[in-house]
Amino acid sequence: MSGDPRLPQRRAMRLPQRRAMRLTGYDYALEGAYFVTLCAQKRLCLFGEVDGGVVRPSDAGRMLAYWWDELPRKFEGAALDEFVVMPNHLHGIILILESQARHELVSLPGMMQWLKTMTTNAYIRGVKQSGWPAFPGKLWQRGYYDHIVRDEKDLDRIRRYIVGNPANWAKDDENPERGG
Repeated sequence: MSGDPRLPQRRAMRLPQRRAMRLTGYDYALEGAYFVTLCAQKRLCLFGEVDGGVVRPSDAGRMLAYWWDELPRKFEGAALDEFVVMPNHLHGIILILESQARHELVSLPGMMQWLKTMTTNAYIRGVKQSGWPAFPGKLWQRGYYDHIVRDEKDLDRIRRYIVGNPANWAKDDENPERGG
């Protein structure tokens, strides 16, 4: 079906294709462990610095840790595992507990949206009240990275990655100053 030949033919507009962020068809409210990464917009280093393989969080980095720790208080079906604030991102493991998942409206996307909202609002207050560096547009990149933890071996590997992340900052893909 090509349409009326007397009318100019419209070319199909080529839009950039975005990769789906979540696993298609997976219920992110199911019991389990989830590894998540949130990245600051434009990879701006707003949350601290790494010095000698140790994270030195800024006030903004300490604020991120505060709101991370609030997740289980806000979402009764959630528990937390390893976590680290890096200069421009954070890594953490969130557990959705079976006994709670059936009774609470708790899902990984809901928790991440809440965390982004709370930290963005707190960061804006920090800019206005304490002179934190302003961010252009949005504090966080669109979406977030997640990995469904498959078993204990996978969980142990991810825990080691999170704990070791500061020591590997010089090689981290998220480090805007990393050496080639």
